[in-house]
Amino acid sequence: MSAVVLSTVEQLRAWTDAARGRGHRIGVVPTMGALHEGHLALVREAKRRAEDVVVTIFVNPTQFGPSEDFAAYPRDLARDVGLAESAGATVVFAPSAAEMYPEGETTRVSVAELTDELCGRSRPGHFTGVTTIVAKLFNAVGPAVAVFGRKDYQQLEVIRRMVRDLLLPIEIVGYPIVREANGLALSSRNAYLSPEDRVRALSIPRSLAAANGAFSSGERSVRVLRETVRGALDRAGLIVGYVELADPWRLTVLDDELLLEGATLLAVAAQVGKTRLIDNLLLGEDSSPDVPSGAE
Repeated sequence: MSAVVLSTVEQLRAWTDAARGRGHRIGVVPTMGALHEGHLALVREAKRRAEDVVVTIFVNPTQFGPSEDFAAYPRDLARDVGLAESAGATVVFAPSAAEMYPEGETTRVSVAELTDELCGRSRPGHFTGVTTIVAKLFNAVGPAVAVFGRKDYQQLEVIRRMVRDLLLPIEIVGYPIVREANGLALSSRNAYLSPEDRVRALSIPRSLAAANGAFSSGERSVRVLRETVRGALDRAGLIVGYVELADPWRLTVLDDELLLEGATLLAVAAQVGKTRLIDNLLLGEDSSPDVPSGAE
């Protein structure tokens, strides 16, 4: 069955209300398009949990900074609809900017504290843009189960907190990071990488694997684990945005002098050429990224 493509909130509400009236649970996967296998894994997980799945495709202007790649962000709706459909999507919701941000709108949704560190430190306003558009999408879809990838770990936890605090009728599911065969975390921005940049970018999953191996062998020093990753990225010539160990729920960054006592988020942001990449793992819970020897 072909996916239904809708472009207005009124159409989406009518469709999802009718589906729930048939006793169907709704799954939702919010995206900005440029779909890849990571997104499709989220769609398949949503399909496993719900009879109908809505994939939203909207390049959200309010989460991009003035020097970021909003205008250049890849857009190919026909391609994305075909991929979403192949993974089990029932509906693709592809609204215009005017539909999601009506003329004269002034309301923003923000989550305090969880957005202060990590990506929030260098991207002021980014998470307010994210939570505002996701709140709008959730209100348009209605009660549903929403699946997000854990590559954007901070985003996942911020949205989880927003849903809890605003009493939204949405179940949030975090899905493990999907990686390329060489270990690089899948991202729409990987398309920007040159062949040389792709090789250098592998220092990110390799360094995370090295830190995870050290943790598994008993290393608990925040400083040592952080420098294990930072040093590898510096040697590969990446421009490091941050390498931090943080509380996995409050997202507070841990001081270098501390010794870890439990599961801890290890998060990285680094620029490879002109492309900003992020990655993470939970020390004490996640397995190491698999980066084959000599992978490119």
